[in-house]
Amino acid sequence: MPRTTAKLEIRYAFDDTPEPGRTLPIGDGAFWLRMPLPFALNHINLWLFRDSGGWAVIDTGLGDDASQAYWQDSFTTTLARDPVVRVIVTHMHPDHVGCAGFLAQKFDAPLWMTREEYLYCRVLVADTGRAAPAAGVAFYRSAGYSEDALERYQRMFGHFGRYVTPLPESYQRLRDGEHLTIDGSHWEVVVGRGHSPEHACLYNADRKLLVGGDQLLPSISANVSVYPTEPCANPLADWLETLSSIRERVPADVLVLPAHGRPYHGAHERIDQLLGEHRARLDALLERCTTPQRAIDTFPALYHRRITDDNLMFATGEALAHLNYLAARDLVVSETDAAGVCWYRRN
Repeated sequence: MPRTTAKLEIRYAFDDTPEPGRTLPIGDGAFWLRMPLPFALNHINLWLFRDSGGWAVIDTGLGDDASQAYWQDSFTTTLARDPVVRVIVTHMHPDHVGCAGFLAQKFDAPLWMTREEYLYCRVLVADTGRAAPAAGVAFYRSAGYSEDALERYQRMFGHFGRYVTPLPESYQRLRDGEHLTIDGSHWEVVVGRGHSPEHACLYNADRKLLVGGDQLLPSISANVSVYPTEPCANPLADWLETLSSIRERVPADVLVLPAHGRPYHGAHERIDQLLGEHRARLDALLERCTTPQRAIDTFPALYHRRITDDNLMFATGEALAHLNYLAARDLVVSETDAAGVCWYRRN
């Protein structure tokens, strides 16, 4: 997730952040729970709202032992021994959906997700333990990977399910534009695309709150990637369209509750920053493609941070998302050489 270079005009709502596994109140019957993550992005924010008969949980943390232990502690502290009555997940990435099955099973609580996120999560979990497909190896070879990098991809394939507790066999569907009621308060589902297939934000007009998931992060841009399963996808077009749509649908004065970072005011300013950031990357990428480039050669035009083994696949996926966006507009063309490597050049 590359960092924005634009000067921030957002305004943080809280000076403090919760300690790992602890909560801070953010309003009447609403709490901010922060869970640690064993990655460079070292935390995720989860949101707890009083609901009829117990609690509604929005996002759940990784499905690892550490996160489950923090939840166990919350059951007797913040949750005050009241049950979780529904589990709502913004999207299917493991830091958001990981403990959903654990919570749903423990409390016999329904899982709420959009259809594409639920089904895609089930598909990825089913890959656990499988060998990497030949199409995936060809995809990353085409991007310019070395044999060492290809071997690492094959070794890491199928790890998704190790971070996700078994999902319920049924769920309740969230649909864009629909409303759900939490403790008598109405929340509108606002779907975003690009970062994931059908990411659900939740907007409460009365309380002026937007649970933004990964859609509107305050200081980083969510990863927008192309993957081997759909190599010609154009997720960046979906992402940019979604940002513009949210700007129209959600007022400027909402308090954004993001999945990472701190709650903030300034949703419209943040959207404008994100749109400007991606346009600047596209301009830099187009300039770099004056000479033929592999996907991995385009990194200096897109990222300020060093690309390592740990973030190589994220960087590659996002580079391809930008290249596919330009290709869809006939601004770049590509040719594949005899070794199966794809070269992009300005049209």
